Amino acid sequence: MFRNALRQSSRSVAAASATGRVAVRAAVPGPIAGASKQVRSYAAEAKAQPTEVSSILEQRIRGVQEEAGLAETGRVLSVGDGIARVHGMTNVQAEELVEFASGVKGMCMNLEAGQVGVVLFGSDRLVKEGETVKRTGEIVDVPAGPELLGRVVDALGNPIDGKGPINATEKRRAQLKAPGILPRQSVNQPVQTGMKCVDSMVPIGRGQRELIIGDRQTGKTAVALDTMLNQKRWNSSGDEANKLYCIYVAVGQKRSTVAQLVKTLEENDAMKYSVVVAATASEAAPLQYIAPFTGCAIGEWFRDNGRHAVIIYDDLSKQAVAYRQMSLLLRRPPGREAYPGDVFYLHSRLLERAAKMNNKTHGGGSPDCPSHH
Repeated sequence: MFRNALRQSSRSVAAASATGRVAVRAAVPGPIAGASKQVRSYAAEAKAQPTEVSSILEQRIRGVQEEAGLAETGRVLSVGDGIARVHGMTNVQAEELVEFASGVKGMCMNLEAGQVGVVLFGSDRLVKEGETVKRTGEIVDVPAGPELLGRVVDALGNPIDGKGPINATEKRRAQLKAPGILPRQSVNQPVQTGMKCVDSMVPIGRGQRELIIGDRQTGKTAVALDTMLNQKRWNSSGDEANKLYCIYVAVGQKRSTVAQLVKTLEENDAMKYSVVVAATASEAAPLQYIAPFTGCAIGEWFRDNGRHAVIIYDDLSKQAVAYRQMSLLLRRPPGREAYPGDVFYLHSRLLERAAKMNNKTHGGGSPDCPSHH
């Protein structure tokens, strides 16, 4: 009887445990099963296709590039007559050199709200609307040094004489502030032009400005050319203090005229101490505008290194015409004869860079001889 009672009790316990398991399975697995189904459905929805992954990555990469180069690049809104209107480049500097996607370079002149006015150092036919423009972070600079002697360069210092590249080790900014009062000294050394009428009546000193003015075909260029040729005597001597290097800047002249001048210098063995900077009449107005500053920067290298140089600008009236063209196209307010109001400052800041430096600053001198029609 005891065995029968034990068997019945074990059977009842087993039945109770079985019913408990069934109840637990019936009560608990409901939400768990639903949750597992939801997780599976969410996982199925979150799983992206390979095409979607590639598109997402492409969008992310594009976004990073645009954000990184937002302040350094811009796009051309309009272009014409050598002027480009560029949107963007919010951190660009005045007179900074920029480069277009087509390879043309330009200089920022007008910094306006929302756009920048850029003058082109080349043909505007190569620049297209919507083209990308990037900053260079550099103000316009040109090569300088004795490596330029005997060479013919353009307004940016690039050789145009077919004699190969110029391996100049130093560059100087085209537009610099003129030396102050303290670094200068009084003009005390003469420039021997070799013409008795000039040397006796209107002597020129090293560090002085002298204007050559006259009507057309009256011999202004001939006076400047004779001065360069007559320096052969002084430059043939070994004394560096007596040498006078010559920089001739041709602005708005015919190419045939410049070629004839270079030929004359070569025939008289005067190119070895001379540099010719040419921005002919067929060049863009910005190149004619920047050419005198390029010649001045080349001459300042000799002055700052204790040597002497004479710079001849032939002629500055063509530079003023080029500056007037640029200013009108940039929508700057015109003045008398449509010249901008700062055209006088344009020439004064150029000619004031001629100076006779004191001995503490190497004592060099660079006289200027501008020519005006």
